[in-house]
Amino acid sequence: MANRTDPTAKSIHGTNPQNLVEKIVRSKIYQNTYWKEQCFGLTAETLVDKAMELDHLGGTFGGNRKPTPFLCLVMKMLQIQPEKEIVVEFIKNEDYKYVRILGAFYLRLTGSVTDVYQYLEPLYNDYRKLREKLSDGKYSLTHVDEVIDQLLTTDYSCDIALPRIQKR
Repeated sequence: MANRTDPTAKSIHGTNPQNLVEKIVRSKIYQNTYWKEQCFGLTAETLVDKAMELDHLGGTFGGNRKPTPFLCLVMKMLQIQPEKEIVVEFIKNEDYKYVRILGAFYLRLTGSVTDVYQYLEPLYNDYRKLREKLSDGKYSLTHVDEVIDQLLTTDYSCDIALPRIQKR
């Protein structure tokens, strides 16, 4: 029950929103302690509080490929499907850079091509530093504009295959 998509959720790109994450990564998220303890029962309002606690971004790491809290929160957003206005407020958040990246990542996964470019391109002007957890468990330094460039130009980000978008 806890891993089901909201019954009122719309299909995205012709599929259940949670299916945008590959099955193996999805099952690792469902087995993760952070998912079970911290993400259970989150709503769109309480998700903001958890997003403000983020201190790094990343996909899966370590020998058994554990998902990061960032990836768990992306999955939770896919599950509850917050309204577009909430996601846009995530992206416009100046105070918390990881909230901004979480919103940008979710919009890139679920948004239309015009929305993706309209809301993500202005983030090229954000040069704040971010911590990214690499697949070996170590951290590297990156910047908001580099993450946005990765979201707009590559096929994979944080171990999730991004839907294809048209080139600018």
